[in-house]
Amino acid sequence: MAAENRGAEPELDVLVVGAGPTGLALGVDLARRGVRALVVERGDRLFPGSRGKGVQPRTMEVFDDLGVLDAIRAAGGPYPVGMIWRDGKRLGEHSMFDPPEDAEDDGAPFLEPWMVPQWRTQEILAARLRELGGRIATGHEAVGVEQDADGVTVRFAAGEPVRARYAVGADGGRSAVRRGLGVAMTGETLDPLPTLVADVGVTGIDRDNWHIFPPQDDGGDGGFLALCPLAGTAHFQLVARFPEDVAPGLSLDDIRRLVAARTHLTADDVTEVRWASDFRPRAALADRFRVGRVFLAGDAAHVHSPAGGQGLNTSVQDAYNLGWKLGAVLRGGAPAALLDTYEEERLPNAARMLGISTGVHRGEVRRGAATRQLGLGYPQSSLSEETRAGGAGPVVAGDRAPDAATPDGGRLFDVFRGPHWTLLTVGTDTALPPLGLPTARLAASTAYGPGVYLVRPDGYVGWAGATPDGLARYAARTGAVAPDGAGV
Repeated sequence: MAAENRGAEPELDVLVVGAGPTGLALGVDLARRGVRALVVERGDRLFPGSRGKGVQPRTMEVFDDLGVLDAIRAAGGPYPVGMIWRDGKRLGEHSMFDPPEDAEDDGAPFLEPWMVPQWRTQEILAARLRELGGRIATGHEAVGVEQDADGVTVRFAAGEPVRARYAVGADGGRSAVRRGLGVAMTGETLDPLPTLVADVGVTGIDRDNWHIFPPQDDGGDGGFLALCPLAGTAHFQLVARFPEDVAPGLSLDDIRRLVAARTHLTADDVTEVRWASDFRPRAALADRFRVGRVFLAGDAAHVHSPAGGQGLNTSVQDAYNLGWKLGAVLRGGAPAALLDTYEEERLPNAARMLGISTGVHRGEVRRGAATRQLGLGYPQSSLSEETRAGGAGPVVAGDRAPDAATPDGGRLFDVFRGPHWTLLTVGTDTALPPLGLPTARLAASTAYGPGVYLVRPDGYVGWAGATPDGLARYAARTGAVAPDGAGV
């Protein structure tokens, strides 16, 4: 870093390194809060592949709040039922997901995962970011990071360094930001066998099923292969495993030979390879999610097996947790200590989801309630303050705040939507302190139980009590209200 940049006044509030789903979701959340931010990407375009294609129900709720739900729904579709093939014949269906336990759950508008190829999710988030006035700069490969008491300076392989008050490394599993901080990642290789994933054009097979071709026993190529129709596109996602000493070929001819060897399709049925990559599934967790003014999020902080469909979703949750906290400190006058709760909340949460992903990969956990992420919360967080003895209902401080019908015919999620805290009372008409926050009142709710609730900007209950006693003090401590007493 040039000497003249060290200690210079930061030109940005936040520099986000990496324009994947994590960085873009964070950029959207910061932009709607009026935070001066820049999202940079090492490549000359956004990631072009389908890799993280499953959007879990909790992430659908986040996308609703960020203003991209309609586009996500229009771009994707439900997951198809699996179909097992052998020798060109259908052996029967295979359920990829356990059905929701309660199809009429009023507290969750979305109950099953929605398929959207990662490249399309990124396009939608990028469009929303630009709509809000946010900026994305491609061709910025981070190669170094330094910080001081006033800011962070990130250097790039080409071009001038950028200085910001805070920086976020959302630059993937090989994160240059994480390496620059000296943060270790602890993990394991889950499968020593190479895996190929590709987006391909295929004819001669229907798009109504997720087609699964198990390993063959005829002494031939013998490996596993699957073709999943990518919702909202004309392509399929191909996944195939290889022997440990084989390097998967990524060319059109390579993939044509592979499909012809492992399925009843011919080589000519593969018409296009839009994108292809190979990897060895692994699970890893960064030792820290924050070093001073620099935060780690997404794959830079945790790497999942794709089997569980949790990587992209856990990453978006990182961004959703960090965005409102940075906004509160930078624009709402909240104490800087609020930022300490990012690692406090997200590291154990990511560790839990990493365990679930690994369990799915090993066949120990089904894709179902555990993978939908609706049950995740922060009950042990220092931001969760439950003042009722033993709690008083199905929802306590730290839990996700469910949806419910409101007396005017609307929904609680309509009230929650936006970058603000929300006051909610259930079964009480007690007077509330004048915090200047949006307020909803329910005469009763089986989803909540009676009480007073202060719902965080990311949709979790921060404070809960039988009466408002202590609520104003909590709101001031956490930045729910600005120093002048107005809601943020």
